[in-house]
Amino acid sequence: TVILALDDFYLTRAEREQLARDVHPLLATRGVPGTHDVAMMRATIAALSDAQPGDTTPLPVFEKANDDRAPRSEWPAFTGRPDVIILEGWCIGAAPQDDAALAAPVNSLEADEDAQGAWRRFVNDQLAGPYRDLFAAFDYSVALWAPSFDRVFAWRAQQEAALRARVPDGPQVMSEAQLARFIAHYERITRDLIARPQADLRLDLAED
Repeated sequence: TVILALDDFYLTRAEREQLARDVHPLLATRGVPGTHDVAMMRATIAALSDAQPGDTTPLPVFEKANDDRAPRSEWPAFTGRPDVIILEGWCIGAAPQDDAALAAPVNSLEADEDAQGAWRRFVNDQLAGPYRDLFAAFDYSVALWAPSFDRVFAWRAQQEAALRARVPDGPQVMSEAQLARFIAHYERITRDLIARPQADLRLDLAED
């Protein structure tokens, strides 16, 4: 089995900064559909699927503490063809919303920084295009279902605390206020995922 993390396929910081200039400033922040290298993801999965016994497939690594992709020389490699490929990540299986759902902002970030809805429409278009094609290729999907968006925020705060303990001087380790703004980028899709199950198997998680 080989396990791939959606997070390891984020666009580089430079690529996201270019996207922010070309499309919308909010796209500088990693995480939403449109900030991953979907082509690299599909190529990696294809390479693993077609690998011969002695072939090695490099697996990308993204360093969250530095908010950038690790140098290729630091990527691990998988040898041979795996029996199972698992891709895990928060927005896997998310479906695009209709225009009516996109119209009203879900939080102050959308209201203040995406008043015209350009950012959320771009993200939605990504879900309707390259991400939908990626998700459609999966054989089976399993969802670990959060009880609420508030609990998602609490769990993400725990993750950031662990990162802060491990890399206290990392330039991209967030304060509580920074984390609240960061999480707001994902509120729309997370709430929609909770409301509209999109998996073959759903496992409901408790508060703890």
